[in-house]
Amino acid sequence: MGHSGTDNIQENLNPDWEKALYQYEHVISSGNEAMRIKGTIKLAHLAEHAPENILACAIPILAELLSNGPSNNSSQPIQEAAVYCLKCIARRGDGGLETEIGESGAIQSILRLLPDSDNGFRRVMIKCLWILVNFSSMNREIVARNGGLEIIINMLNLYRDATRGYLLEILSALTLLREVRRVLTSLGGLHFLVEAARCGSMVSRERACQAMGLLGVTRRVRRMLVELGVIPVLVELFRDGDSSTKLVVGNSLGVISTHIDYIRPVAQAGAIPLYAELLRGPEPIGRDIAEDVFCILAVAEVNAVEIAEHLVGILREGDDEAKAAAADVFWDLSGYKHTVSVVRNSGAIPLLVELLREGNSEVKEKVSGAIAQLSYDEADRVALANAGVIPFLIELMHDDSEEMRDNAAEALINFSEDPLHCNRISEAIDIPAFQNMQNTLSRIRASEHMVRSLRRIRASDERMVRSLRRMSIDQLTWDPDRV
Repeated sequence: MGHSGTDNIQENLNPDWEKALYQYEHVISSGNEAMRIKGTIKLAHLAEHAPENILACAIPILAELLSNGPSNNSSQPIQEAAVYCLKCIARRGDGGLETEIGESGAIQSILRLLPDSDNGFRRVMIKCLWILVNFSSMNREIVARNGGLEIIINMLNLYRDATRGYLLEILSALTLLREVRRVLTSLGGLHFLVEAARCGSMVSRERACQAMGLLGVTRRVRRMLVELGVIPVLVELFRDGDSSTKLVVGNSLGVISTHIDYIRPVAQAGAIPLYAELLRGPEPIGRDIAEDVFCILAVAEVNAVEIAEHLVGILREGDDEAKAAAADVFWDLSGYKHTVSVVRNSGAIPLLVELLREGNSEVKEKVSGAIAQLSYDEADRVALANAGVIPFLIELMHDDSEEMRDNAAEALINFSEDPLHCNRISEAIDIPAFQNMQNTLSRIRASEHMVRSLRRIRASDERMVRSLRRMSIDQLTWDPDRV
C-alpha cells in the first residue's frame, strides 16, 4: 500500500494482506510525504475488504501519524488521510476495531486537532469521532475524560454547517455517561440537548430524550428544559418515534410533567392521546408508564375529563391487558376528590360493572378495586347499584382471590352503611369475608382514610420515582453500545 506494487493489490482477487501491510509499514517509515498520503488513502479504500487482524495492525501506525507533529499546514494532509482511514476502519466489525482505535490514543489526537482545524479536516475528524462514540462506551469515556464535551459544546456554539448534526449526535452519545450529565448544565449545553432531541437519527434523539428525563428529576433543570421548549419537542418525538422511542419519551415527558405548572402544557401539547396509545400497546412497561403519567396529569380536572374519555374507549375496545390497565387508572382517579364526578360522568361505571361480570381474573381484580374506591361516594353508589353491581360483588365474596374478596367486601360494607342500599346486601352479612373486612375497617378506617388521602396527594412524586426506577433497571429495551 503506497509502494509501486500497491496498485496491483486492488486488481488481485486474493491479495497477500500480510505483504500489503508490510509494504504500507515500509512506505510510512521510508517514503516521502506524497507516498505516505497515497498509501494511507489506499488503505482506507481497502478497509472494507481487508481482514480485521490486518486493520488492527494498521491502527497504531495511523494513530502515530496523528500524534506526530503540530497541527499546521505541512502536517495536515497526512493527518487528514490518517483520520479518514481510521473512520473507514471504524465502520468495520462488531465494535472491536472501534475499541482498538480508542486504545491507540487516536481520540486524544483528534480532540487536540479539532479546535484549530479547517473546514475539510474538521469535517473528517467529526465524522470519525461520531462513529467512535456511537458504537463504544469506552470511547465515550475517553472523549469525556479528555475535555471532549467542552470541545463539542464550543463547536456547536461556533458552527452551523453540515457537521452540526454529527456534533449533536456525539453530544447525545456522551450524555449516556453520568459524569457528562452532571456537568452538562453548568457548561451551557442543555439547549443543545433539546436540539439533539429535535433532529438527527431516531437513536440519537432517543438518547437525548433519555438524558433529559434523567436530568429533569431536579426541579431547577426541569424548569430550564421547559423554558427551552422541551415539551413540544418531546410530544413530537412521542408521536413520530418507533415503539422503543415511545417508551423513552413517555417516561421522560412524565418526569417533566411532575410539577403543577407543567401539567396543563403537557396535555395541551397533545400528550394524552399518545399515552392512551401506550396504554393500549403490547409493552407492559409502556402501560405502567402511561398509568403513572395519567395519574399525574389528572391532578388538573380538565385533563382528568380527557383521560377518562380515552379510558372508556379502552374499556370498550381494548384487549384484556389494556382493560386491566385502564381499570387500574380509574382505581387511582376515583381517589381524587375532583375526579369522582369525572369518572361517573364519563360513562365508565356501567362498563366497569360489565367487566366485573365477564372479565378475566386480572381485569376483575383491577375493576373490583376501582369499584371499591368509587363506593365511598354516595352518587357513585347510586350509579353502581343502578348498573347492577351488588349481585356481582356478593358473588365475588366467594372468589379464590383474597384481593377480590377484600375489594368486594369493602364495597359492600359501604353499601351496607347507606340507607338506600343496606337492605339489598343482607345475604352478604353472614359471609366470613364480609365480617372480617367489617371488623378490619371498623378498627382502622380513620387512619386508613388518612393514609389513602396522603397517598393520593403524593401520587405524582411516587409515580415519577417508579418510572425512573424502571428506566434504570430495564434501560428501556435498547442497547446504546450497538446503535
